[in-house]
Amino acid sequence: MSAQPRLVVSAPASGHGKTAIAVGLLAAVAARGVPVAGFKVGPDHTDAAYLGLAAGRPGRNLDPRLVGAQRIAPLFQHGATGTQLSVIEGAMGLFDSLTGQPEIDGTAAVASVLRAPVVLVVDVASMGHSLAALVHGFRMFDEMVHLGGVVLNRVASPRHEQMLRTALDDIGMPVLGALRRGDLPNVLPARSHGPVPVAHRTVEAIRAVRRLGESVAGGLDLDRIMALAGSAPALPGPLWTPAEAAGAEVFEQRPVVALAGGPGAPYTYVETAELLTAAGADVAVVDPLRDEGLPAGTRALVVGAGLPEGYAEELSANRRLCSAVAQFAADGWPVIAEGVALPWLGRDLDGRPMCGVLDATSVTGEQTVAGYREATAPATSPLAPAGARITGYKQHRAVVTPRAGAVPAWTWSGGNPEGFVWRQVHASQLGLHWAAAPEIAKRVVSAAMAGPAPLLPPIPLRPTPPQPQAPAQPAMNAPAVKAPAPPTVNLNDTVDITTS
Repeated sequence: MSAQPRLVVSAPASGHGKTAIAVGLLAAVAARGVPVAGFKVGPDHTDAAYLGLAAGRPGRNLDPRLVGAQRIAPLFQHGATGTQLSVIEGAMGLFDSLTGQPEIDGTAAVASVLRAPVVLVVDVASMGHSLAALVHGFRMFDEMVHLGGVVLNRVASPRHEQMLRTALDDIGMPVLGALRRGDLPNVLPARSHGPVPVAHRTVEAIRAVRRLGESVAGGLDLDRIMALAGSAPALPGPLWTPAEAAGAEVFEQRPVVALAGGPGAPYTYVETAELLTAAGADVAVVDPLRDEGLPAGTRALVVGAGLPEGYAEELSANRRLCSAVAQFAADGWPVIAEGVALPWLGRDLDGRPMCGVLDATSVTGEQTVAGYREATAPATSPLAPAGARITGYKQHRAVVTPRAGAVPAWTWSGGNPEGFVWRQVHASQLGLHWAAAPEIAKRVVSAAMAGPAPLLPPIPLRPTPPQPQAPAQPAMNAPAVKAPAPPTVNLNDTVDITTS
């Protein structure tokens, strides 16, 4: 049994200010010298990074769809070890879901699994006594969710605040704080920057977190909030540990695995680095935006899906690292690439030259592709054996042509194969949470220890009758692959989702 003070910060919908208040709450409590931890419901790397910056320890994601509901409490307990307050920021509205199945992966489902009280942040700028009806409905909707209090955001005046407090007092709902219009500054860097400002520990990101902490400390009752978090009951069951999950082998030497990120945060889920370390690797951070070479002794490279696509110009400009990665892949060392790392390994993105490892070109489309995929590995790679199945999440605008290489990285129902497996390169726009399949870390470390893969002859994209054609242009450091015509849009593979 583990008693860890915790609460969920949620809202009726996106746009009520829950991210700013969750970040500010962590910063305000941490400023008191209290050890805290931040978590984000769902796959969002950006919010998790800022929660981590505010807490002073890595921000983590709790996503039942990616890791399985049975791992949520163990992963939470692992990330909250040694803290006196954990703040879990919800996604979208309290009873919403990215998949339309809130009973499985919504914020309320996570709050129920963690037996954590919920603080509801409400933008009351245009509300009066109807606030009581709204809050009462949220309190009664699911008996497994404990709504412990409300934070009033964007209050118009002292009279307005008194009216709202009276309305909530009539239904017995505590008000844990109130913020006037303008009290909560819009200071977090644009979401298009993703976790990069945190990874780089920019002055802008650090200052934004500090200002949010000051605002929350001035408007919220931190003592009552801490008391509410402390009322959460003990969680049963063991906590998750990387060592037990990875099932590591013992190597005479620990291979160096380069993991993309910065000094402030990795461009993937935190558990990836922990699992690689537990599996026997020495993890060295490499920043694709700044570093001009791979860390000394690198035997494998992992680039997660947290790096946003908006940095194509910086990725292209770093020619020294592009050349180093191209040579590294051509020499047969393991490379695992997710998200924008797939276009980065291709010839070019929006006309800008990239690494040239793969014979593929990419352009930024107008529509965002976002959603979960139940993926199957069609071939064995350093990431997975043939036939392995896992749930991943993709969110991108880049359209890669061809969509898949001679050997795809993944297949899934209702969509065309995607990604590339070539020698020891596994590249796809699908992002994975390795806690769902910790054996991935063991496979990558074992491949790093085994050394470069032998050079194999090129494999045609698909069998075709012999016919005269112009010779294909070979890719830099990779076998030539003839690109097909751009695929038609598959409605089952394009989902627009707006998240908070």
